[in-house]
Amino acid sequence: MITEKEKLLIFLSMYELSVKKQEEILECLHEFSIEQMLNSLEVVKLLSADVYHKMLANYDRRAFDNSVENMLKSGIKILTIDSEEYPSSMADLPERPLLLYAKGNLELLKKPAIAVVGTRKPTNYGKIMTARLVEDLARSGLVVVSGLCYGVDEIAHRKTLEVGGETIAVVGSGFNKIYPATNTPLSEEIAQKGLLLSEYPPSFQAKRYTFPKRNRILVALSQGVLITEAGFKSGTLHTKEFALEYGKDIFAVPGNVNSDKSDLPNAIIKNAEGQCVTEVDDILKYYNIKKKSKTKMFELNLDEQKIVELLSDGEKDFAFLAENSQISVNILNSCLTTLEIRGLIRKLPGQIFALV
Repeated sequence: MITEKEKLLIFLSMYELSVKKQEEILECLHEFSIEQMLNSLEVVKLLSADVYHKMLANYDRRAFDNSVENMLKSGIKILTIDSEEYPSSMADLPERPLLLYAKGNLELLKKPAIAVVGTRKPTNYGKIMTARLVEDLARSGLVVVSGLCYGVDEIAHRKTLEVGGETIAVVGSGFNKIYPATNTPLSEEIAQKGLLLSEYPPSFQAKRYTFPKRNRILVALSQGVLITEAGFKSGTLHTKEFALEYGKDIFAVPGNVNSDKSDLPNAIIKNAEGQCVTEVDDILKYYNIKKKSKTKMFELNLDEQKIVELLSDGEKDFAFLAENSQISVNILNSCLTTLEIRGLIRKLPGQIFALV
């Protein structure tokens, strides 16, 4: 059963009021109801004439109650700062949302999580590094948090779901107005297998300022923030600043010094603002998490097991594998081909091999 206070907070969330303004309104009220708020002279003084008249014009008790009921029927859950499910990591933060809309598995809010963020237009290097790191993070039991935008965000969510991991998407819009619209199917999959979060009502259209705002939630939910590729003009800069402000761990993937897409992570490493990450163990060891194997060794023959074990700590060339596996060249070639066909390894330029 939804309370009158929750209905009031839903109503306030429709008018783009700051958290501070919402708190001031609540302090003025003797009872938490929309009617009491609209008839309070103290509240009227807090609002601009334009906003107050919009509220009066738009409010119809029956229509509003129906919209809330439809919202709940669609699977959306309402989390206020009084709710047991409200993330404890956010409760004491400045400008924490007084209300969150959620769709999916709320248990994910209690699990260790890492945010993965970066540019909306990653290079091939950024795509590969993001997918590789996210796959191992998800397999190792960390919840992957991101923002459901193009580029690094989308890769992080998709790769997590692909390997059966758990992911939270924090969006800068309402659930019925996902941005970009092409990620609407992805948002629906996340709602079924993970968790969608927003501080905006379902029909709220994303605006330029809502993306930096949602980044504070994304950071607050996570133990650390991984930046795989981003420039100085990227919105990822806001995420990094929130991470510093909230005392979160920062991890950065080094990149080409001539690529502006690597300017931010390279600067983070250079200025000692975060940990340098070249492989997933740099993060897992930091948190004392054991890396989980991607392959089931009993499915491999002895020669294939040797190859996978040699590749488990990074890329190796053919000469290294031949020397250290003590497998004949013909059999080694055959095993590598078989492992590649089965999707367990990939061949890189220069006769170099790596686990997928």
